[in-house]
Amino acid sequence: MTDDNLTPPHRPGPDESDIEDVEPDPVTSADEYLQPEPPHPVNWNLLTSDEAETEWLELNAWVNWLRRTYGLPASVIPPFWHHHPELVWELSALHLHWLCAYDPEQNGSAPLGWHRDFADARQRLRDWVAASGTRLDRDRPSRQTSWPGEEAAEPVEDRVIEDRDQDFVQFVLDDVAERRRAEDEFYAGGAS
Repeated sequence: MTDDNLTPPHRPGPDESDIEDVEPDPVTSADEYLQPEPPHPVNWNLLTSDEAETEWLELNAWVNWLRRTYGLPASVIPPFWHHHPELVWELSALHLHWLCAYDPEQNGSAPLGWHRDFADARQRLRDWVAASGTRLDRDRPSRQTSWPGEEAAEPVEDRVIEDRDQDFVQFVLDDVAERRRAEDEFYAGGAS
């Protein structure tokens, strides 16, 4: 398959000499990154800055492939899914499941299991999108409920985002910078 809408963003990994020359670039699609290791669960809370950059790009490329291949509306996968942790975790798990189901070493019926689980995941995604309030042309933070004794949650307001790809690149740059800042503080504290 050569059509970008039909070709999933995953290729076999390179050898180690190829990896040394790869420089992560948040503007480049994740399709161009070659992963030499087997699929593994992604704990977004524990990723280093470099790992996060790679995972964001990989997940973004796969989500774009998924929504185009299956014709998914914004009520299932909205353009600003990356701003909503509940959507990131769900899509990340679905991506891992897909990688494992379509691994050449996998049992031949694994893709059927993925499609069965994908049907369940689509309903959960609809629920998350409805709860978050994100839409095709605007986004807002997911509403938070304050428990007794906590400060009241900040009011949520919609914001219009005119260029989804530009917003995603800036989001990844900000996330990577924040993780680098935390890493630098950690290492600076350990060096004294």
